[in-house]
Amino acid sequence: MEDVDAAGLDFWSFVALANRRLAHEYGFRHQLATEVLLTLNRASDLVTYDLEAAVHRPRGRSWSAFRLLFVVWLAGPLEPTSAARLTGMSRAAVSNLVKTLVAEGMLHRVPDERDGRSVQLSLTEAGHEEMVSVFREHNEREFGWTNALTETEQRILVMLLGKLITSRAEFGTRSRK
Repeated sequence: MEDVDAAGLDFWSFVALANRRLAHEYGFRHQLATEVLLTLNRASDLVTYDLEAAVHRPRGRSWSAFRLLFVVWLAGPLEPTSAARLTGMSRAAVSNLVKTLVAEGMLHRVPDERDGRSVQLSLTEAGHEEMVSVFREHNEREFGWTNALTETEQRILVMLLGKLITSRAEFGTRSRK
């Protein structure tokens, strides 16, 4: 077993260490797969944390609340089940957020006219105004992150991530409904 000075590791040296140890000490064969997903998760975590900390928390919103408001803003009115599917959140998480956002005057929650057992979510006027305002700042921050890549590189990255997302059914992955 290799001695490691964990205090001296950064993300990239940890990835290199993981690849070496997984291959040599444990015999795992797919180090590149591990490296790709470690990097994808790290990038996602960094971007999400930055957007939440720089844009949404100062406005009193969580990342989850922003995602729900964003989906309702652009795709609403819609049922909570559709909102959960589009945000990637569980139905229970959406239900809990809806209660808070209704109480804060950001969302309307009204019975569905076609199906009395269901409800429709839509933005209030205050919710709409907040989304237009917050998305200006959010979108500038997104641009700051993606500006490190050329437009072509951005399109290639979207294509590659799309390929990962759509190919997941080939090996029976789980996802939220």
